[in-house]
Amino acid sequence: MLQVQGISAHYGSVQALWDVSFNIAEKEIVTIIGPNGAGKSTLVKTIAGLISASSGEIQFMRDRIDRLRPYAIARRGISLIPEDRDIFPKMTVLDNLLLGAYRRGQRDAKDSCEWVFQLFPVLKTKSRKKAQTLSGGEQQMLAIARSLMSKPKLLMLDEPSLGLAPILVDEILDTIAEINEEGMTVLLVEQNVQEAMEIAHRAYVLEEGRITQTGTPHDLVNDERIKSAYLGM
Repeated sequence: MLQVQGISAHYGSVQALWDVSFNIAEKEIVTIIGPNGAGKSTLVKTIAGLISASSGEIQFMRDRIDRLRPYAIARRGISLIPEDRDIFPKMTVLDNLLLGAYRRGQRDAKDSCEWVFQLFPVLKTKSRKKAQTLSGGEQQMLAIARSLMSKPKLLMLDEPSLGLAPILVDEILDTIAEINEEGMTVLLVEQNVQEAMEIAHRAYVLEEGRITQTGTPHDLVNDERIKSAYLGM
């Protein structure tokens, strides 16, 4: 579904990604792990078109997308939930959700609302409340639900568990696994390595802007270097 080939990216004169290559097959959950500052957020923003690649190529569904504007990439079916969530705090939960379905008809939007309310029942009970009144976990649920309203083909999540209590982390990741079971492809950037490995099919390790390892979760959680660096073992 997604093929990233030899991507490099810069912030001004500072290079953040160095010849990064990886791929995602349809209906997979692929996770990108790595320390702070490794370039994980830069990578998903580059795929989404928010940062221009300085070299390399990105193909989605066999079409090249690295030269497209962000809105055109979104229309192809790629949705990014950024680390800071970017919900609209003074709008209601329902209005935030409907913005996610702005390109779809009223009937499709209603169907999508019913679907995301099944995934996140708390959002239904608070649908008329302003988004700024939600807890941190509920705001993360809203950010995910809003992205799902557009029925993307590829859902990219940047640190969805950041700042959440462990019980909410489990709930969010379980929902991501449920979404995947329904057929959605997922690219997950996550620092909770153990939890990410429990739902992912494959994983890549990004360090200092470079892919340094790849493998199945089973292989990586049993790798001595990964244990020491990311699992505290």
